[in-house]
Amino acid sequence: MADLSTSDRPGTRERILDTTAELFRRYGYTGTGLKQIVALANAPFGSIYHFFPGGKEQLGAEVIHRSGRMYEELLTAIVDAAPDLESGLRDCFLGAAAVLVETDYADACPIETVALEVASANETLRLATAEVFASWIRAAVARFTGSGVPAEHAEDLALSVVALLEGAFVLARAAKDVQPLRAAGEAAVALLERARA
Repeated sequence: MADLSTSDRPGTRERILDTTAELFRRYGYTGTGLKQIVALANAPFGSIYHFFPGGKEQLGAEVIHRSGRMYEELLTAIVDAAPDLESGLRDCFLGAAAVLVETDYADACPIETVALEVASANETLRLATAEVFASWIRAAVARFTGSGVPAEHAEDLALSVVALLEGAFVLARAAKDVQPLRAAGEAAVALLERARA
């Protein structure tokens, strides 16, 4: 049996999570195998069940939550660093476009990829993706109300912006063209300006 000493646990567990997130972005949940994960993570096969006793489903849910937090922190940092909210929204969409180009359209949002794939077949992962999207919407509502959007319009605006971003990812990957992300970013800015009026 492989040595899973206490000093190795954080490194191995993190490698498994990071590798799984990368594979989910590229191949989705069903296209990612456990043997593939441990090989790329340089981890013993038994470590999957050691760290994730619920197997691939538990690993998948943890990856979704972890990736969701990471993307939320990244997007809020981009928005908060911009001179205004409109610029911040544009920067988020243009940054997503740049990542797609840099990765030849292989690395998209793992939450969207898994949600599209398993929402009707796996309740655990459906809930995980729904929780992540809800968290992003709450973060967007806070930014929008903080910038002068009336509270009664902020949630609809947040829902629309997240839907624009995720839908644009799908279209951009299918077409291998970032125009959907550029157009969606401008639409998000227009919605923001209209909500403030």
